[in-house]
Amino acid sequence: MVSFLRPDLAEFAAYRVQPPAADGPPSNSVDVLDTNECPYDLPAELKAKLAWSYQQEIAANRYPDGGHGGLKSAIADYVIESADLGKGTIGPEHISVGNGSDELIRSLLIATCGGREGAILVASPTFSMYGILAQTLGIPVVTVPRDPITFAVDEEGVAAAIATSPVPVRMVFMVHPNSPTANALTPGELDWLHQLPTNILVVVDEAYFEFSQHTTVADVLTRPNWVVTRTFSKAFRLAAHRVGYGIAPPTLTQVLEKVRLPYNLPSFSQAAARLALAHRQELLAIIPELLAQRQHLQAALATLEDFIVWPSAANFLYARPTAISPEILFTRLRHQGTHVRHISGGLRITIGTPEENSRTLDHLRQALAEG
Repeated sequence: MVSFLRPDLAEFAAYRVQPPAADGPPSNSVDVLDTNECPYDLPAELKAKLAWSYQQEIAANRYPDGGHGGLKSAIADYVIESADLGKGTIGPEHISVGNGSDELIRSLLIATCGGREGAILVASPTFSMYGILAQTLGIPVVTVPRDPITFAVDEEGVAAAIATSPVPVRMVFMVHPNSPTANALTPGELDWLHQLPTNILVVVDEAYFEFSQHTTVADVLTRPNWVVTRTFSKAFRLAAHRVGYGIAPPTLTQVLEKVRLPYNLPSFSQAAARLALAHRQELLAIIPELLAQRQHLQAALATLEDFIVWPSAANFLYARPTAISPEILFTRLRHQGTHVRHISGGLRITIGTPEENSRTLDHLRQALAEG
């Protein structure tokens, strides 16, 4: 590694997207079930409205709205509605918008640990970008294991890890429901998070809120150290536009505005997010079908021999084979055209369309039968 680069960067791997199998089926016959996206694209009429917006309302030679004013107001209204909060309890001043939730995570890391001693805590397995982004900033990561069966967090073990960390823990990340294991926060875990001192920032990642319908956003109104992050990439079908947002006390969002890059969200992405919110009833109407498909697929997978599948509060399932390695099963599925995620000693399977889910089940049966 050349001398002007930080030597520690040679020690960790970047986030990688798995390419298609070279000897697998053509890409147009692949079921993409490895990234937890919604399997349905934006309706054609909404794409047409978005195209009209680009043609008539967006000047390509002008910078985007750097303050995200219209989008923040629309997000605040949706947060109030979805959390059943009182009118006016959440306003634009509670909202921070990022180029994907990853940018918000990075801004939070900079705001809490950047430039001074400070570590973050994560419960593994969980979303890998917390650790990756922290490492790129030279921030230590304290990792505690989850229960191998339930994936619950050992509150006493976490408390001990915080107390004995050589670098003070300044931020705790929890995903609700967790990825890749799909389990929601338990009442005990929520109690533990509520009891953390206010000098530790609690980040609750609710990327899959629309599927779980359980939120901690009300805590933002009463706890100065609480932030909820969400995304438009999943239920709102806007993964291509990379729009994430955070809900936090105004004192925190003011700091996030200081550390984020200017003009961080393109005009077209802002227009797409505003359009999605304006048509949220139509877009989110697909959620019951996806939840029914999740239940159907989970029940079918539970009947397979030498295969364990866990309950899910998200739009994906987590499972493990017991007679062969997950890597072998993962490879066999890819060769058949079913792309799932091989992660943390198991497989994360996104819920797709009924046809995709049927093929997933057929391919799993075939792959397991090969022994």
